[in-house]
Amino acid sequence: MDKSVRICFGILGVLLAPLLSGCIGTDALANPGTNRGVPGGLTLACLDGSEYTSMVVEVDYHPGYKPETSSTDLLLERLDSVCDKPQGIEIQFTETSFSNEEIWTASDVRDVGWDEKSHDPRDKSVLYWQVIFPEGVYEDSSVLGVAVDASTVAMFKDSIDDAENIFRRPSAEKIENSVLVHEFGHLLGLVNIVYTSPADHEDSEHPGHSNNEDSVMYWAIESTSISNFFSNELPTEFDLDDKQDLIGLADGSIECTDQLWRP
Repeated sequence: MDKSVRICFGILGVLLAPLLSGCIGTDALANPGTNRGVPGGLTLACLDGSEYTSMVVEVDYHPGYKPETSSTDLLLERLDSVCDKPQGIEIQFTETSFSNEEIWTASDVRDVGWDEKSHDPRDKSVLYWQVIFPEGVYEDSSVLGVAVDASTVAMFKDSIDDAENIFRRPSAEKIENSVLVHEFGHLLGLVNIVYTSPADHEDSEHPGHSNNEDSVMYWAIESTSISNFFSNELPTEFDLDDKQDLIGLADGSIECTDQLWRP
């Protein structure tokens, strides 16, 4: 399978049609030369604290679609654990009425996201990443979240709510928690998007995703078929291999490609 095709499937190996559009915008991966970059294109800017000493995650949400506090708190904790930002990381919320209210493509997410960005992703000493929470669904309605370039992610709460099964195990909140960290994991370049890991932890049938079910980057963490997983506990942590990859990228022992900035 071509590495430009990124696929997110449901928990417990639910069989979906192959080559579905997944949680990484394939058009961004096919055009790494654009100034908006590919997912993972600002990995080193996040992992290195020499120039970008602080970080802001901009959360733009449609009225009624504000993310769960537990989700953004968890995201902040996970980013703080791996990114070198001596002046800290904060989250800024903005209620925004998006013009698109039904079906979103990766290009829609990217264009609308950039229209709503309050700052360039690299503004003086601050690194800005963004997640939008719009009304409506992705063009592949099984997808719950998508990373479309080096700084932009979208989360589809309508689909997340629909993914909650009648037993609420996992609950919509738990699903949102995991998927949000998962998508920002792609902004960090995980797994093997802008590098090649020395560890064999990429799922061979699902490029860009982990083969470890205990990693938040596990290949099956993302899809409405997650409702088939009858547990309220989903992975929310980067596993040891994920963390070792990030350490190697930060110290230069792992080569990192397609970067918009290098130390």
